[in-house]
Order: sequence, then C-alpha cells, then structure tokens
Amino acid sequence: METLTKPEIVTEVLESLQTKIQEERQVIVHCCLPATYQLGNMIRVWQSTFLIDNALNHRSPLIHHENISLFPEWTLVPPTKDFWFTLVFAGLPKDCKIFDLKEVIPEEGGFFVKNIKRNATDIYRVMID
Repeated sequence: METLTKPEIVTEVLESLQTKIQEERQVIVHCCLPATYQLGNMIRVWQSTFLIDNALNHRSPLIHHENISLFPEWTLVPPTKDFWFTLVFAGLPKDCKIFDLKEVIPEEGGFFVKNIKRNATDIYRVMID
C-alpha cells in the first residue's frame, strides 16, 4: 500500500501567499442617510472616497458601490424613510485600529465619518450626516 506524504511548502512561498491574502481583504461599510420629510433629496458618491488611517498614513480606495450612484450621476432619496447604501473598499492595514470614512471632493458636503473603530469582521454600519 502506498503512503501519501504531505507536500512541504517553502517558507518564502507561504509568506508571499499570506501577503496576497491580506491585500485581497475588503472592508464593507453600510451607510445610512437618516429619513427626512423633504421631497427631491439626491445623493451620490465620488470615486475619491477613502477609508483613511491617519496613524498609519494609509488610504483604502473605494472599489465598489451598491444602491448609490457614482459621480456625476445622482440617486433620488425617498422621503420619510432611512436610505441605505453600501460601499466596498480595499483592505485596511493589519495594524489599523481606527479610521475615517472621507469623500475627498472639490465641493462642500462630502461624506465624513470620523473615528470608526476597527472590528474583526471589517463590516461596519455608519450614519451619514
């Protein structure tokens, strides 16, 4: 009977793969724009929206958006109902503890949520003011 042996993987290859796994991590941010009674509210997100870790001088770029238009298009926000949308960002550094969600745009009114505490799942719910 033939004995199967477990293959050995060189340490350098394992370390390289671990780096790739960490690079592929994503951060999901579910955002809520609280309900208002105004008709005709519109919302959009710019591609220049980031998760920013100021302590590590790192920016994770936006890589996907759901239920919200990307600039220059607009999404109509229904009145009297909270409006939810989802943003997906490239992964944060392993050592990140706190980060900001910031829309870096050439006009007023960009999204800004300060001091989001990092969690183990990298899935967050935030309120947009």
